Amino acid sequence: MNPDIFEKALAENGINLSLQQKQQFAIYYQDLIQVNEKVNLTRITDEDEVYLKHFYDSVTPLFTFPEVFKTDASLCDVGAGAGFPSLPIKILRPDLKVTIIDSLGKRLKFLDSLIQKLNLENITLVHSRAEDAGQNPALRAKFDIVTARAVAKMSVLSEYCLPLAKIGGDLVALKGPKANEELTDAKDAIKILGGKTKKIVELALPNTDDERNLVLIEKVAKTPKKYPRQAGTPNRKPL
Repeated sequence: MNPDIFEKALAENGINLSLQQKQQFAIYYQDLIQVNEKVNLTRITDEDEVYLKHFYDSVTPLFTFPEVFKTDASLCDVGAGAGFPSLPIKILRPDLKVTIIDSLGKRLKFLDSLIQKLNLENITLVHSRAEDAGQNPALRAKFDIVTARAVAKMSVLSEYCLPLAKIGGDLVALKGPKANEELTDAKDAIKILGGKTKKIVELALPNTDDERNLVLIEKVAKTPKKYPRQAGTPNRKPL
């Protein structure tokens, strides 16, 4: 998926890129590749692959769950790594107020520099483990949307993310082909943490057999105070 095909694929889903947005994605790609030589950000470096498997993949929630991405909504991205999915979403939706949580300072340094080069505003970077962020009063239950991509299986991911969502807010999880199996295993955890599964949408990346699943979980009740548990516990002992 070269930049032209990327543009056409988005247009087919009702998203028309401006010249500025096209330039922002080009800068993003160049910066990602340059910094990746020194800091491990991604194993995918081919331009066509980055546009397909990082940029396009990241923005699929915008046209899959458009009702979730209300004007000026607050979005928290957990474990964003090199900025996926939140920065591609932010490029297309500059009105969103974005908070990115990541535990690795080197990645946040890259993101801070990149955000300046892209001239993006209303983005807050938080250096924290997800478990600690979920117990932080400044972040807990503050967000309309919480996103996560390639972070953890659903039972663990729910404990990372649902405490950050407002009641009435949503968790949007970008998952691979095993999402249904993960959701079955996470059924009790999602309920305990105040969530309710609303939708799961299966899709394939354009012109490939790469299966993706987008999971939408609504925050319907307050997360009990003891969750998330201390750092490392959700992964070692999933609910």
